[in-house]
Amino acid sequence: MKNLLAGLFLTASFAFASAQTISFDKTTFDYGTVKNGADGHRMFVVKNTGDKPLIISKVQASCGCTTPEWSQDPIMPGKTAQIKVGYNTTIVGPFTKIIEVYSNDPANSRSVINIKGTVEGGAEPAAMKAEAMQEARAVAAPVAAEVSVKAKAAPAKAKKATKKPAAM
Repeated sequence: MKNLLAGLFLTASFAFASAQTISFDKTTFDYGTVKNGADGHRMFVVKNTGDKPLIISKVQASCGCTTPEWSQDPIMPGKTAQIKVGYNTTIVGPFTKIIEVYSNDPANSRSVINIKGTVEGGAEPAAMKAEAMQEARAVAAPVAAEVSVKAKAAPAKAKKATKKPAAM
């Protein structure tokens, strides 16, 4: 029985050793501090360190502000590919996002890579906000004037006087 278990263990170990294996040049990309609206694309390098083709079937970001792109072509043994990750740098403030990478690596079918950094605001977004507020006022002013004119032109309806019974 011991020999049988040892044989199964060795067979399983050999199967994993001869399979496709995913590895990354880094698992976290630190953007540092970037300006509002700057290019938010960064690249992760994926390598197949096994001896069978590696297939990345799905790459999923933790939120819609992060967009991954990757090739679904097999990564041959010893070769590399890239996962391009884009972050929406119009969202001001610190960020930390998780990207899940699903592959046919039998020992690690779900890998996690991360991005982090800080987007700093600038005068430009504040100026755009002020301009948008001025446009909103310009649109709202004629509407408010029209409502005011209609209110003055409409005759007031007289209310019927109702006599309340005296309290006893």
